[in-house]
Order: sequence, then structure tokens, then C-alpha cells
Amino acid sequence: MRVSRTQAEANREAVINVASRLFREHGFDGIGLKDLMKGAGLTQGGFYKQFASKDDLAAQAARRAIENATRRWSTAAAASSDPLAAIVAFYLSTGHRENKGEGCPLVALGSDAARQSADVRIPFEDGIRAHVQVLDELLEETKSLQPSNKAMAMLSLMVGAVTLSRLVNDETLSQGFLDAAADEVRRIGDAKSGA
Repeated sequence: MRVSRTQAEANREAVINVASRLFREHGFDGIGLKDLMKGAGLTQGGFYKQFASKDDLAAQAARRAIENATRRWSTAAAASSDPLAAIVAFYLSTGHRENKGEGCPLVALGSDAARQSADVRIPFEDGIRAHVQVLDELLEETKSLQPSNKAMAMLSLMVGAVTLSRLVNDETLSQGFLDAAADEVRRIGDAKSGA
């Protein structure tokens, strides 16, 4: 039975959304096409009608995950009188640490993405730039086209802390990484000197 263009596009979007979550949960190489398509409620047979390769899907799923992560930062910032504190509270939380499938793709897939093709790495670079830009805007450090040292340090601390907090089994140590990073990010944000 032939699928309408509208249904084909809906199927494609479903696969990208499911892959975005499943790649964050399992890694790019930790899940096969059959399981990705099954997760979207489709059969593997239709995959190559929708995507050129698994790499193509990985790049599109990464872009979707990055866009969602950036949107979550913007939403958290917009809902608070202290936008930086809201982002820090959201990002460096136990909930974010535990929710790998919906969490930050920089944390979930960063080291994995570094070993992928340039096409898969491009959305990550774009996402890193977008996150740093949000931080620069909150720090009012938008005088230059280049990211500020403060914003880069803050993002590094945040991504690193969530990554380390997910690696350890000791809950106290895990929470310690999140809390220490939150304190340091706030300190950097409060510093009045330039980058």
C-alpha cells in the first residue's frame, strides 16, 4: 500500500524524534536501524526511502536534539527573573542527570559524536555555539562575534559536571559534581571583570 506524502513526512519526523531520544539513551552505535524504526512504530524496510544512511539519520536526530536542548534553555531563562540561575538549576539537576533520553545531547553523545563523520559533528558544533551564545547574552558579553571565555568555561563546567555525575554510582559524589559546578558557574556569572 502506497503511503501519502503527508504520512511519509509524518513517519520521517517520527523516526527523527525517536532516533533523537534513542541515540541519547544508547549511543549512535548502540542501537540498530531495526530497533530505531521499531521505536517509531515502523518497519526497517521504509528506512532508505526516508534517509540516505544511518549517518544521515544521526545528523538529523542530533540537530533535533540540539534544537530541543537550546529551546529548553530559552524556556527556562524566559520563565525566570534570574535567567542564568534558572538554566543552572535546570541543567545541573538530578532530574536532568537521570533523564538521558530527553537530556542534553552534548552530554549524552558528545564523546560518541567526536568519533562520527563531519556531517554528524556539525549539529553539535552548531549547538555548542548556540548554547554559548545564550550564555553570552545572559552575561551581556555580546560585543564580539567570538564566544567569551566566561561562556565557554561555564558550558564546559556544566556539560562536564553532568557527564561526570552520570558516570559514578555514588549518589553523594554524583550530586557533588552538580553542586560544585553550579557554584562555580554562578561565581563566573557574578564576576564583574571581562572575559
